Amino acid sequence: MGTGVSYQAAWRSLGAVCAGGLLLMAGPAVGAPAQSRYFISSDGVRLHYLEAGPSGAPTVVFVPGWTMPAWIFERQIQAFSKTRHVIAFDPRGQGDSEIAKAGYEPGRRGQDIGELIDRLGAGQVVVVAWSLGVLDTLAYVKTSGDARIAGLVLVDNSVGEGPPASSPTTGVKAPPHTIARDPFVKGMFRTRQDAGFLKRLVAASQRTPEAAARALRAYPWPRSDWRETLHGMAKPVLYVIRPHLEGQARDLVGSDRFAESVLFAKAGHALFVDEPERFDAVVADFIARRVWPAKAAP
Repeated sequence: MGTGVSYQAAWRSLGAVCAGGLLLMAGPAVGAPAQSRYFISSDGVRLHYLEAGPSGAPTVVFVPGWTMPAWIFERQIQAFSKTRHVIAFDPRGQGDSEIAKAGYEPGRRGQDIGELIDRLGAGQVVVVAWSLGVLDTLAYVKTSGDARIAGLVLVDNSVGEGPPASSPTTGVKAPPHTIARDPFVKGMFRTRQDAGFLKRLVAASQRTPEAAARALRAYPWPRSDWRETLHGMAKPVLYVIRPHLEGQARDLVGSDRFAESVLFAKAGHALFVDEPERFDAVVADFIARRVWPAKAAP
């Protein structure tokens, strides 16, 4: 795929980044311990996030996917918090955030992200959004603009380019809530995961009530909204994908001069868990080249 930066190039660039002060470890990541924080949204919902790293450093915000908790980014929190101020968000009804009675639609979910960013000070942030988090983040940009965004990393979801990506589950009736989550979680990975990790992740997914989970899978906004929002930005975008989204990546990079793409051909949907070292290197390289170059870093 000719739309992105190669893994080898990312590692070469990462070497230069390390010399400039951004060091990510190739072995088990060691970084600042994350602290639990809470805030109350404008509609009265208690929302949770994890915070790590130096508070005065540039901020990277991680937004998880459908029914997933913030701690699924634990490797990235540890790695990036060595030199960045890192936030990992639990959207409403997920992780340790309150199970809200309402608000499981893009406008409110995007507003929650905006209210979180507003709590972090006046500076711009990089948002790393995965799966449904991609749509939540684009909903925020659509309704609030991109003034607080320094760059976006959009991971493995449609961005409205071209025809919809094919899915083997299209048109298949979902099994009951508690049964569905186990194969869903286990199916996100190509590499073998620890049984305890999977059990914990299934339990976290099951915490989102069935009605809320179904509402989140039926976002009412048309696909064209995501494309128009992305093309309306003038901020650097990294689109990290698997093969089923290659067509959308080509269309995006071919028509948006601010966008680039990287393919993870052998990873599962949770590609940052399957290939954490590569993912971290690619994101660090993007931030260093396109968002906060070393000599211009805030």
